[in-house]
Amino acid sequence: MPPKKILTPLQLGPYRLRSRVFMAPLTRMRAGERNVPTEMNVEYYRQRASAGLIVTEATPVSPSGHGYVHTPGIHTEEQRDGWRPITKAVHEAGGVIFQQLFHAGRLSHPDLQPGGVLPVAPSAIRPSGVSPTYSGPKERVTPRALEAGEMAGVIDEFRRAALLSLEAGFDGVEIHSANGYLPDEFLNSGSNHRTDEWGGPVENRARFLLEITDAAIGVWGASRVGVRLSPSNIVGDIEDADRPATYSYAVRKLNERGVSYVHIVSPRVQDNEDIVTTLPLGPERFRPLLTGETRLIAAGGYQPADAEDLIQSGHADAVAFGRWFIANPDLPLRIELDAVLNRYDRSTFYGGTEKGYTDYPTLSSAKIASVSEGVCHAA
Repeated sequence: MPPKKILTPLQLGPYRLRSRVFMAPLTRMRAGERNVPTEMNVEYYRQRASAGLIVTEATPVSPSGHGYVHTPGIHTEEQRDGWRPITKAVHEAGGVIFQQLFHAGRLSHPDLQPGGVLPVAPSAIRPSGVSPTYSGPKERVTPRALEAGEMAGVIDEFRRAALLSLEAGFDGVEIHSANGYLPDEFLNSGSNHRTDEWGGPVENRARFLLEITDAAIGVWGASRVGVRLSPSNIVGDIEDADRPATYSYAVRKLNERGVSYVHIVSPRVQDNEDIVTTLPLGPERFRPLLTGETRLIAAGGYQPADAEDLIQSGHADAVAFGRWFIANPDLPLRIELDAVLNRYDRSTFYGGTEKGYTDYPTLSSAKIASVSEGVCHAA
């Protein structure tokens, strides 16, 4: 029986990855004081280093970028130094790890903002839902629209975060332009009502995403920068008058830049819940728009068998798993052996201790040795 294609190597920029089983970015809300990673975070990522690629949890690029409590940042030198043991541990285990650069935009709350100010957004449009604050969930507020003169400063926050990620020992960065956060807010016409050069036609609405991507490319080079998009997302009241056209434009422009990959969240999940939808905005729509060495990563509640079919079909080059990687630190091995997967515990997804974080069981070390030979390396 031929080997599963999901377990075959993949060239991603300069890296030859051991498999196409990627670890999706997963907010877990377990950072220490001043949003600095801790030893518990080191162990969590070390356990999952057998992934073909790890993408870290959403990591705020500035104090105003935080949208959740206890999330590790990448906007201070102390935070940079806190990430170094994580990248070292992953590399020692033969893994590759990209940092996801994040700004919550209007999905934040004044309780999470320096000085209690309003969160920022393209336009002053209030999203529904609640934000997790230090004193519990609170209704979201109407954000403050960024002024045109502030845009260069926000873009520079992404550039500086990309530089701190480089100094922290990461292998690349992913721009988080999904799930209703700041770049996604600019991209979609329902959340961006601006009439200046940052709003209106799709060329203007995509400008913020493309300029922060260019800022990261200026630090890393295009082959070490990926971008995450969620074309079917409705979380945070994200709406667009023409989703296929908007996201196809963004994907084409990212492809022109030669980014490492475009990471598409399929219309199979919203937040961490499975859904049923008929929106034709999965990876099969966008894979034909990518040429050259730019890869397509798919994510969105896939089972291993579904993921294998997606890769065999050519609609994706790799699949990122979230919940299954939470519960199965040795997920690639379990896929290889068709082993039973540990069930995840939703009650421990966000915040807490080692329970539901670093205490999920793995298969025997003897079996692990059989799949640990395909260590990744730069080409």
